Amino acid sequence: MNLTPVGAAGPLLTWLKIIAATLALLALGACSALRIGYGQAPNLIYWWIDGYADLNDSQSAQIRSDIDRFMAWHRSQELPRYAALLKRWQDMAQHNVTAEAVCRQYDDLREAWVRMAEHAGAPLARLAVQLDATQMAHFERHQHKSHESFEKDFLRGSPEQRLNRRTERLLDRYETLYGPLSREQEALVRQGLARSPFDPQQTQQERLRLAAELRDMIRQWQALPPGATRQMVKERAAGEWLARRLPPRQATDHPTAQVIRHGCEAYAALHNSTTPEQRAHSVRVLRDYETDIRSLAGQD
Repeated sequence: MNLTPVGAAGPLLTWLKIIAATLALLALGACSALRIGYGQAPNLIYWWIDGYADLNDSQSAQIRSDIDRFMAWHRSQELPRYAALLKRWQDMAQHNVTAEAVCRQYDDLREAWVRMAEHAGAPLARLAVQLDATQMAHFERHQHKSHESFEKDFLRGSPEQRLNRRTERLLDRYETLYGPLSREQEALVRQGLARSPFDPQQTQQERLRLAAELRDMIRQWQALPPGATRQMVKERAAGEWLARRLPPRQATDHPTAQVIRHGCEAYAALHNSTTPEQRAHSVRVLRDYETDIRSLAGQD
């Protein structure tokens, strides 16, 4: 279920995005990729952070320790939840679904994101206050690269070319789940994207705003004198900033929430068009993911 909005987290938080990718299981090409990717996550997370913050030796040691603690929590507490979610999806995959039922799955994914955000607040705040002027400039340059990448993917070319790129990406994910789609189903996916309220220009502006908000927040933290109470405030603010990246779908005035609700409708329409063979394929795929996740969580 591809309901995660584009650009949901800031660059310093890429390690969270890597872990959160386990929520977007269908983006992976094979079950073995899930095991390999999750096993390599600590190193991948570290190198992503280092790429954005240019860590010194002391920061590197602390971040590696933070990552290990986060991964231990995630493996023991979150993976069993994902396995249960995949079990539920297997049951859903065998029947027609409503848009509301699909959106309830987004609610579960968002709750998982919020839990991760809460656990990430402390290491994020601790690293942020340690960044010196050179590191902040390095960080800002990488933010700019992220915005350029988004522009390349979603803002360049004609509207037809942009729609083609989005359709191709989404079809790849759906075919991982269902196997080959018919021409009619491919057209249904394309029509859903064409009608989506997703506005890449508006999304880019929001990304720029959030990036500036994050930089300002870090600089405000760095200006505060040290203290246990102030550190708790920073950690809570960091977690709340992360959590806001995925809004509740009930937030009717939030453009991302509108995209999510439309995505629920579009996914339900596609699923309800699938054949018994495609649904059986999806059950097998989801079951294999569940098996791999239970193995990663030590439940096999």
